[in-house]
Amino acid sequence: MSKVRLSDLSENRVVMPTNVSRYDRNRQRSVVFYGRVSTEHEAQLSALENQMQWYEDQARYHPNWTVLKQYIDRGITGTQAKKRPAFMEMLEDAKHKKFDLIVTREVCRFARNTVDTLVITRQLKEMGIEVYFVEDNIWTMDNDGELRLTIMATLAQEESRKTSERVRAGQKISRDNGVLYGNGNILGYDRVGGTYVINEEQAETVRIIYDLYLKGLGFNRIVNELIRLKRKDSSGQVRWEATKVCRILHNATYKGYQGYYKSYKNNHLEQKTVINRDEDTYLYVKGNFTPIIPEEVWDKCKEIRESKIRLRKTQEGKFEKSGLRTSEDIWAKRLRCRCGYHMRKDVWHPTKHGLTYGYKCYNVLNNGSKKVRIEVGLDAEKYCDMGAIADWKLDLMFQKILDELNLHNNELVDKAYQKFEECYTRDMKDLRRLRDAEAKLRKIQMKIENLTEMRVNGEITKQEFSSMKNKINGEMLMAEKEVEEAKTLLLEEDKMANPLIDKADFKDMIMEKLDFSTPIKQSNLVEAIVKKIVPNTTLDFTWYLNLFPRQEGDEDRDYREIKTFIIGFEYAKKFRKKRHTLLREHQWQDLMVRIMA
Repeated sequence: MSKVRLSDLSENRVVMPTNVSRYDRNRQRSVVFYGRVSTEHEAQLSALENQMQWYEDQARYHPNWTVLKQYIDRGITGTQAKKRPAFMEMLEDAKHKKFDLIVTREVCRFARNTVDTLVITRQLKEMGIEVYFVEDNIWTMDNDGELRLTIMATLAQEESRKTSERVRAGQKISRDNGVLYGNGNILGYDRVGGTYVINEEQAETVRIIYDLYLKGLGFNRIVNELIRLKRKDSSGQVRWEATKVCRILHNATYKGYQGYYKSYKNNHLEQKTVINRDEDTYLYVKGNFTPIIPEEVWDKCKEIRESKIRLRKTQEGKFEKSGLRTSEDIWAKRLRCRCGYHMRKDVWHPTKHGLTYGYKCYNVLNNGSKKVRIEVGLDAEKYCDMGAIADWKLDLMFQKILDELNLHNNELVDKAYQKFEECYTRDMKDLRRLRDAEAKLRKIQMKIENLTEMRVNGEITKQEFSSMKNKINGEMLMAEKEVEEAKTLLLEEDKMANPLIDKADFKDMIMEKLDFSTPIKQSNLVEAIVKKIVPNTTLDFTWYLNLFPRQEGDEDRDYREIKTFIIGFEYAKKFRKKRHTLLREHQWQDLMVRIMA
């Protein structure tokens, strides 16, 4: 440690710094220039050339500057530092102390994000590197440098926000005028100037796709048919997949409309593109080009698409759209994983007695296991780690349930039918009407949420938000009225009708003798009493039973736990023996079964 000399003491006994060269602006400086323009338009590039000429003039005014390099970002926004390669290269060189002064014309050229500006200039200051904003006359090593920089950076950020608003205003004018967005590479059309002209050869492929879909073919079958017919895609190749067919069937351009709001920026700082998956919030404007598909045909295809989609309630209580695929398998139709997803029947492995099957959660199949995501450090909040469930275990549990409930007892059957007469004689059309009305209302509520999010993110103007919201509010009032009317009808006592089946048929259904020596494929009894099976784990199951046919729309909360039991090794061993299959004790773990009814 160096000693303090008496000569270093001022009159007020304060130690003065012995090395003040770093604060001397007239010392020899190793300098770099930074310049940026936000677009690659000719006028902007010309402005960049003027910027660099201006910097060279500045160097002549400062003979103590030794200019080492110029860092230039062309056609790049200033809202995020990490998106500017030249800027990031400059910061990397700064870490190696290749220079001690960065000269840039003004704060908005350096960054339009206040946080980025302050954080980066502080980091540079700690490395002994100063930034000089010429037009604003800010030197970051000055005592008031950071205060003045904060003010100027905030103004630059505000200017960026206003620029975003001006861009959106320009986009609105473009939408109102029916200006086409995109590069025009759309199957069935050629982009000629500012409009679309039908390409007849490609348009025929589009018509084939819509015709096949109206006939009931799914995406994969349409793909196979297009390949068989050797139809070419927009790139001129016979190369098709389900996603291409899906995009064509969703594209309103084919009925003569231009679609907007299919994506938006999350905010004016990050500028991340967010894909808008909610078609209900798209804005469609009639185009000035000839449609390939009649409007009524396109709308009919849309109805078919929407009939294959259902609203699924997530663990957070929100509703998400998911595909609706009805399985013919007796257990797959009833299995619902604890995460809310359906389950799919897959081949497990072959044995000498034939193939064995298991049920897997669609969440795991589509998104990967929660456990694996945690291991690699990825977000796992909405993911699932449910393992596969052997199909024979479901047959085993159902047999044990029948034994535990003693459903072959005549007295119990009589009581069940009495409940059936009391509770299942209501007109089912009214129940369906209520269910459909409630689903329609939930869908409209989702539209409001999505529209609000678009407004918060600044993707639509206040005027557009108000106009679209008023329209949706009108739809909501009508949907709410439909729900109330449906509920009123259900409360009327005179809507009680005759039982749908008589007591003899009901008893025959309940008394069905199941053959558990072979896998259950069809069963009136299963269809009648098993509503849903929820695997909590691969060893813990909750069965929701309708011991008498229940009303449509009954919620899980309307069920109560009536019995819980454990299936041990000996019971499972006897069951497997019926099917001529050996079960070893080390292969078995006890199953917990809860019955809700």
